[in-house]
Amino acid sequence: MKKLVFIFLVSIFFVSCFQSKKDTPTQASKTLSLEQADEVGMSELRLSYIDTMLNQAVSDDIIPGAVALVSRRGKLVYHKAFGMADNASESVLKQSDIFRIASQTKAITSTAVMMLWEEGKFNLDDPISKYIPEFKDEQILETFNETDSTYTTKPAEKPITIRHLLTHTSGLGYGVIDGDHRFRKLYNKAGIIDLFTTNDISIEDNIKKLAKLPLHHNPGEKFTYSEGLDVLGYFIEIVSGMPFDAFLKTRIFEPLGMHDTQFYLPESKYNRLVTVQTKEDDTWVKYPITFYDTDYPIKGAKRFFSGGAGLTSTAKDYATFLQMYLNNGELNGNRLLSRTTVETILTNQIPYISEDIKAVHGLAFGLVDKKGHDLGGNGSEGTFVWGGYFNTTYFADPKEEIIGVLLKQTQRIKGDDTSNKFRKLVMQAVDD
Repeated sequence: MKKLVFIFLVSIFFVSCFQSKKDTPTQASKTLSLEQADEVGMSELRLSYIDTMLNQAVSDDIIPGAVALVSRRGKLVYHKAFGMADNASESVLKQSDIFRIASQTKAITSTAVMMLWEEGKFNLDDPISKYIPEFKDEQILETFNETDSTYTTKPAEKPITIRHLLTHTSGLGYGVIDGDHRFRKLYNKAGIIDLFTTNDISIEDNIKKLAKLPLHHNPGEKFTYSEGLDVLGYFIEIVSGMPFDAFLKTRIFEPLGMHDTQFYLPESKYNRLVTVQTKEDDTWVKYPITFYDTDYPIKGAKRFFSGGAGLTSTAKDYATFLQMYLNNGELNGNRLLSRTTVETILTNQIPYISEDIKAVHGLAFGLVDKKGHDLGGNGSEGTFVWGGYFNTTYFADPKEEIIGVLLKQTQRIKGDDTSNKFRKLVMQAVDD
């Protein structure tokens, strides 16, 4: 009897050890914490050049305000706010204020896609029509009548795949911000929601309408910035069986501690939403209602979850997300992606789609190639980058273990080169 009890206890011990090893990374990294710059090979003096640049930009009325963040080796070394969140009310911008991050949403949506890919739910080169049948028998735009927006098409030579959607090579367009006026007219006529809305519409409704419209070109033929990530937001709902916003919250935001990242704000956070501003007669004013209302995160139906442009966040929350990537898919004991998957995501996919497309894009981010590095000021080869419609930007350099996030909220302004200067000033502060 004693022997049986001993065997039973030993078996429980081994099972518990196995489960612990399975569920917890061998070395759990910590969330971003404040550290002296010189402790991680950065110069405090050189980081202060960012202060000078942004203070000057605010003083010269180039921008109304900005929040800037820099981290290295998982340590926060710079996090400051400059200028105003809203000039009309003289509301001073704070580090914790919330910004519309627009296309910075894309990398988060892509991450969700790759998490489901890791679970064996699909293959990257599966046709999207396998999951969204409305995309069967895609057509290419052939002729277009300017007077009434009628058109003719020809059959696409190949189907749109999930990889095409992740890399902006699907042939889909981007409606009101599309470079081709024909697609701006087509999307408008069909009632496609391109970016943001206060209307009562779901991503399912929007994507099913989008699927009926013609493509710019054959899938995999060119790089055309598109609504592909909105398609993948709906795809995530189908594959996961969860609402898109719920998937992001439970599988990404809560595990990473991104408590201020969401599509729509609760009332308790309304006063932290930064105003989108523009210039009128040399005065900063709230950007007017155009094809969207900039107050969409706090008003309206609040049920359109755009995988390409819908999220709101803070500088620290987004840096937390990027740090997970620099940690090879893990943060604070929570593993979202395997190291091998992160390597795939951060590899330029375009050459494997077409040798004729001149673009550098992985499965979630734009990438800095050797040429970009050699030209200077862009970070190391392999640095991943993107930005957003309201003048937000970020970069993460895996070699130097550096993250830079610069958030602003402006539209239709001229002369703002603070984003380009910011990356250069971050990289020149390396002091090791």
